[in-house]
Amino acid sequence: MKAHTKETQATMTPEKSLQFLKEGNQRFQNNLKANRNLLEQVNDTSDGQFPFATILSCIDSRVSAELVFDQGLGDIFSIRIAGNFVNEDILGSMEFGCKLAGTKLVVVLGHTSCGAIKGACDHARLGNLTALINKIEPAVAAVKEPKDERLRNSQNLEFVDAVSAKNVEITIENIRERSRVLAEMEEKGEVMIVGAMYDISNGEVTFY
Repeated sequence: MKAHTKETQATMTPEKSLQFLKEGNQRFQNNLKANRNLLEQVNDTSDGQFPFATILSCIDSRVSAELVFDQGLGDIFSIRIAGNFVNEDILGSMEFGCKLAGTKLVVVLGHTSCGAIKGACDHARLGNLTALINKIEPAVAAVKEPKDERLRNSQNLEFVDAVSAKNVEITIENIRERSRVLAEMEEKGEVMIVGAMYDISNGEVTFY
């Protein structure tokens, strides 16, 4: 599989880009890899890059977007931060990826048993991590069940995963509300903004 060129990127639509990622995750689950020469892709992308998707995911060592979607060099912009939320810098990176570099798809990828989400569920406080946790805590408050405070913590993995999914939803809302550039591109059908969850137990990505 060759690296994307300006010509191949131009053929990509938001829907086709999403299908590429779904097929890549299916290969990953089946322990298969597309036939690609990474060193050849180094050479092919030395003069430019033409990725088709921008993916915001967690820093979790088990959730590398390039691996779980079986993508090569020059295929995706990968933005990673604990808890996969957005701020001004991340939104700017997304705008660069879509408006200037031509990606057709934005994916917010959460995952099960997320440590950052667990920290938010427990209202953890530690140095600079405190400010990060504060940005995720609205997702905790938005998940109404269970009501019993004794069950609203990191020991309840069902609750943790529900908060992780809600955090993806809130992040997508924030992208649309805080980035006029991306919202307008989505309205025109130039990009698609979607959420997804990665299951660390089996490698499956479920798109919303």
